[in-house]
Amino acid sequence: MERAATGEESSGRPTADRVLVTGATGTVGEPLVRKLTDGDASVRLATRNPDDAREQFGEGLEYVEFDLGRPETWGSALADVDRLFLLYPPGSAVSDITEFADAADRVGVEHVAFLSILGAGKLPILPHRRIETHLAGTDLACTFLRASWFAQNLSEIHRAEIVDRNEIYVPAGDGVLSFTDARDVAAVAATVLTDPGHRNRAYDLTGPAALDFHEVAGVFSDVLDRPIEYADPSRLTFARQMYRRGFSPGFVVFMVAEYSVVRLGFSGRTTDDIETLLGRPPRTVREFVADYADEFRA
Repeated sequence: MERAATGEESSGRPTADRVLVTGATGTVGEPLVRKLTDGDASVRLATRNPDDAREQFGEGLEYVEFDLGRPETWGSALADVDRLFLLYPPGSAVSDITEFADAADRVGVEHVAFLSILGAGKLPILPHRRIETHLAGTDLACTFLRASWFAQNLSEIHRAEIVDRNEIYVPAGDGVLSFTDARDVAAVAATVLTDPGHRNRAYDLTGPAALDFHEVAGVFSDVLDRPIEYADPSRLTFARQMYRRGFSPGFVVFMVAEYSVVRLGFSGRTTDDIETLLGRPPRTVREFVADYADEFRA
């Protein structure tokens, strides 16, 4: 396991009990909040729309308005926080993340779990690598969660093509991915933020097997009992389609770059870090499709 930064491990259970979750209503944030609230941690949800988050999670939690692009929201979000779950929203400025981390450091946040990306430890061109490097230079204890491609991207970003056209529409060629279930990543984040022994470490979080999208389409076909094809458009055609669907230019560029990495064969590595941390195997793509089957039916 790779060390993420220097520093001594804390001994015993952390004494702090307030955790700030950024992206609290998102793909990882939502299951993370539910995991944390099952335990002893006091959870503060950071979100642009606290009222919407309250409708999603109910009363009894702490909600705060937060926007990385609006530093005036940072103070109330960070007040009396001991631990922080931090993510990098695609399309955001790296400087917003690093400046927010500096603010967390100044007000005495002890530990940050940063949702990074598989390969960030070796690919300096990734913005996540720059964020990791900056975090390691602060006084914050850091845990880097380097996650592979989320299976939930299929139910969120790519659901429309699966439902409307029975196709998985991504420009990944014959590249393989070690698909990771975001629920497993959330469970890992809850573990590293509440249990001892994880500060100043990095974990590579992947699913149990690397599959190409032809194989994934086969799993969808089996589980949904209807033929699902893998379209594999060109990157330019894909970009045009995503623009037409309303995704921001920055996010489209991010997706094209991500699938280019897949095409080049850099995304198929698997590890046992999830099983080691959670004491159970990571979820498979078949389990994901079965659990989300209703979302893929018209």
